Amino acid sequence: MPATLAPPVSPPRIRKGAVWALGLLAAATGTLESVVAPTLPLLQRELSMSPAQGALLSIAMLITGALVAPVAGGLGDRHGGKRVMIRLMAVVAAGGLVSSVAPNLPVLLLGQVLQGAMVGAMPLSFILVRKHLPVGESQVAIGVVSGMFVGGGMLGTLIAGPIAEGLSRHWMFAVPTLAIVVATLSVHLLMPDDPPARSGGRIDWPGLVLLSGILLTLMLGLALAPDLGSRPLALGGLVLVLAAFVAGWTAVERRAASPMVDLRLLAKPAIWSSYVITFAVCVGTAVSMYLVPQLFAVSGDGYGFGAGSTDIGRYLLPGAVTAAISGPLGGAAVRRFGAGAVVTAGIGVMAATLAGLAILHTEVWHLVAGKALIALASGVCVTAMVVRTATSVEHGDTGTATSLVLVTRVIGFAAGAQVSGALLTAGTPSGSDVPAESAFVTGFVIAGAVTALSLLAVRTMSKGANK
Repeated sequence: MPATLAPPVSPPRIRKGAVWALGLLAAATGTLESVVAPTLPLLQRELSMSPAQGALLSIAMLITGALVAPVAGGLGDRHGGKRVMIRLMAVVAAGGLVSSVAPNLPVLLLGQVLQGAMVGAMPLSFILVRKHLPVGESQVAIGVVSGMFVGGGMLGTLIAGPIAEGLSRHWMFAVPTLAIVVATLSVHLLMPDDPPARSGGRIDWPGLVLLSGILLTLMLGLALAPDLGSRPLALGGLVLVLAAFVAGWTAVERRAASPMVDLRLLAKPAIWSSYVITFAVCVGTAVSMYLVPQLFAVSGDGYGFGAGSTDIGRYLLPGAVTAAISGPLGGAAVRRFGAGAVVTAGIGVMAATLAGLAILHTEVWHLVAGKALIALASGVCVTAMVVRTATSVEHGDTGTATSLVLVTRVIGFAAGAQVSGALLTAGTPSGSDVPAESAFVTGFVIAGAVTALSLLAVRTMSKGANK
């Protein structure tokens, strides 16, 4: 039976406490998501992991998140955002508990896989605020939730090391997991139930399997990217597998009575351009996130600062602050000026700052200021894209459409990190472990160019808005 619209229902308006409960949950999940990256060397030592095993641990949660987000969004559209969110957070809390007590790598990997379900909380939050708030207020609320998630990620990056070294690696998982439990209970108590936006549709299992194949192939390609250049057969095989998955998924979704993703939705300029912009902005952001700490730490011939972990955390603190305020600022700016103007300004600031870092990076304050500006502009842009996507579709498609923005964000960050790592590896002279300064300059230039090119998609998005 094809999906049918549920009878129109006027859900109760929610108070600010409910929105802040969603924001607290976003901050807690962002914190839990980010604790592995800064402590990976410590985890490798304590669990006797090889570099390859460390790389697997670093992407396990990303892979799960990329798979779960569209599923959670679709289920939230069908069965109600709050109902699905509570169950999803139970899985995340279980994952956090498993990670916190993990005695070895296999158990820790299991915990990370379960934790990856947290990415699905974001589209479910957007479903709830769209159902319970008018358009203007929902834009600001989406910004608050997005900003709290980004801020939580920055907080996790800053506190993971001190907690792991001062207490133990177990506590760096346990503390944010406890916060997730508290926040989930707050959402359960403060957020009213929301009626399903559509009913009668079955889960599109073939579409789900094929989309999972697409995302897994993409993530595998990104994880193996540094070695694929010397292995053309492996690269060709991955391209063929990806093409087969895409072709099969497209054919299935066109014929499905209740498709997981309505391809007509993706064909809208306002939607696909949002995904393109999000990808480009996240690539540029990821490059800066990877290169700036490396530049702080390196002590090369005439450049670098030789900073330790504590100093680097202190230098990155302004960026954490600007990232945290970028979400609410982006939501309010979209409400006031429109998504097109906000994204154009954000991309301009990002591209100019990345170009500036390629030229000026000889003082600590150059990098501190540049990283803070990039974090602010990137957060504003991504929030504007989420708001734009959420408000460009029917209520029944909010979860699916916004979840794909988040998947695009994950892929963009992974791509940017791999590009940065490849540039530094290629720029390291034989017999040395210190990259040449030109490798950093090249990375900033490429990131600025990719970010600036996304302005072409902004024009398409604006044209689509007028149709």
